Amino acid sequence: MTVDPVLQDKFVSPTRGVISFEAMFQDILDYIKERPNEDYRLIIGTDSQVRDDVCFVTAVIIHRTGKGGRYYYQKRRMHKIHSLRQKLFYETSLSLGLASKLAERIAADGVAHLNLEIHLDVGERGQTKELIKEIVGMVVGSGFDAKIKPESYGASKVADKYTK
Repeated sequence: MTVDPVLQDKFVSPTRGVISFEAMFQDILDYIKERPNEDYRLIIGTDSQVRDDVCFVTAVIIHRTGKGGRYYYQKRRMHKIHSLRQKLFYETSLSLGLASKLAERIAADGVAHLNLEIHLDVGERGQTKELIKEIVGMVVGSGFDAKIKPESYGASKVADKYTK
């Protein structure tokens, strides 16, 4: 797998440009501090697009429920994926890895009330329906909330936008 060397451990924010994980996390905290009494959801979602290689995009969204939000994303490329199953499990593992890192920082910075959920690129329609139970189980077994299509906009809308 390759990550653009300039973006390794970096995220892209449409409003802030290329930033580090730490800067992204601080931006999330600052966004929450603007309106601390609102409800927030921290969402992680990964999607991918297969061409000559596979482009994986992991998005982090801080959603101020009913009042907008901010997002950040990171791209990775891989040369071979052998099956839909492998691709979906890899997408999920990327989301879980980042969610774990964020959960650790959330606990350390005293914002443990922040609801963290993982949006999965699987749904009741199409080929992915046979993998829902396994993939959701992987996420829930890791201690996170899991959302599938059509509620999984973090993967199916935000991350998907940048896989093209």
